[in-house]
Amino acid sequence: MADSTIWAVEPSGPLHGEVVVGGSKNAVTKLMAAALLADSPSWVTNAPAIGDVDITAAMLGSLGVGVAVEGGTVSLDPRSLTDSRVPVGYSGLNRIPILLLGPLLHALGEATVPLAGGDLIGSRPLDFHLQALRTLGAEVELTATGITAKTTGLRGARIRLPFPSVGATETVLLSAARAEGRTVLENAAIEPEVVELALFLQRLGVGIELRTDRRFVIEGKPRLSGARQRLGGDRIEAFSYLVAALATGGSVKVVGCAHDRLVTAVATLQRMGATFEIGDDDILVRADDGLRPIAVATSPHPGFMTDWQSPLVVLFTQTDGLSVMHETVFEDRLGYVGALQEMGARIQLFDQCLVGEACRFHEGSYLHSVVVQGRSALSGADLKMPDIRAGFAYLLAAATASGPSRITGVHQLERGYDRVLEKFQSLGLDVRPIT
Repeated sequence: MADSTIWAVEPSGPLHGEVVVGGSKNAVTKLMAAALLADSPSWVTNAPAIGDVDITAAMLGSLGVGVAVEGGTVSLDPRSLTDSRVPVGYSGLNRIPILLLGPLLHALGEATVPLAGGDLIGSRPLDFHLQALRTLGAEVELTATGITAKTTGLRGARIRLPFPSVGATETVLLSAARAEGRTVLENAAIEPEVVELALFLQRLGVGIELRTDRRFVIEGKPRLSGARQRLGGDRIEAFSYLVAALATGGSVKVVGCAHDRLVTAVATLQRMGATFEIGDDDILVRADDGLRPIAVATSPHPGFMTDWQSPLVVLFTQTDGLSVMHETVFEDRLGYVGALQEMGARIQLFDQCLVGEACRFHEGSYLHSVVVQGRSALSGADLKMPDIRAGFAYLLAAATASGPSRITGVHQLERGYDRVLEKFQSLGLDVRPIT
């Protein structure tokens, strides 16, 4: 996806104000895919205004599904679903194609989807997905351009994931929903967005239990009915704006994301010295006495989320002292660091596991830990956003810099953040689009 838009950023001091976050980006498109399992329409409300919703809506429309996106509500009518082949033009745009395999197999007995895309942050192992589908009774073939699958009927099975992968967990939930019999999924991801998908499947009529040991038990149902569900607030967006306030020395109230989705995030920022005023539906952050350095390792929920990592590293550059980040979920999620170094950030990359236990990358050569020496006086720069989360980090770094910046590739940021330009402008940042 090409985009000629450039954002000009002129740092304007501390950010202050209020941000209402959108519904969860990591849940909305998964619920859209799940709607294909039903025999009647479904509605997803509080949907964020992001590019991924538009991409997924067009993708489902190409299959014959009736899709409308209007005023924060996505309506989906699967009764007109006729095509089992996702056009190859959707290859690499987001991660949804592979999640359509299960719903399409149930509806039409066959499916062909292009390879998944999304952020360039490391491998997203397809073998977890493909092995799960084969265990459930699908014949699956991986080609150079995509995945083809067929079945005479999926059947429940016992599956254990080698790693609690969010995407693979979602593939199993979507594929087991109408499979014959019971499916037991062990070592599953239990992120709030995964639970949102499970709750939606329950509303459709699927029998789902979440056990205390990362285990889902799914009782497949041959027939499911449409449902309506309101998305919870996006915890990544909420954390990103909390960090934006701290990095610029300001204070921001985030509205629309429940506190229970941000427990680890709040605790991490409290360790740095941030103070909070927490209401039923809002969180205000400030750091009147400054911030302390810390060491953090990412991990699956309920640990520190990998999607929170890049804005926190920018915050480290504005914190006095030595901070450390150890990325354990994706091996190549620190690619944005080079641009921060060019802006003046004092950051070193390492292939060792510098915080916590050794992770699955410890014997490889992946640069997956950073040491940040703050405080750094960042300079404005010309930046190109490589992906959604790095894109926010670049915009945040530009907001803290000592001079103007120009940012391209902004469609990446708009793919995952609801009305991000307007929200930063409302907080006082001088950012404007030019062409």
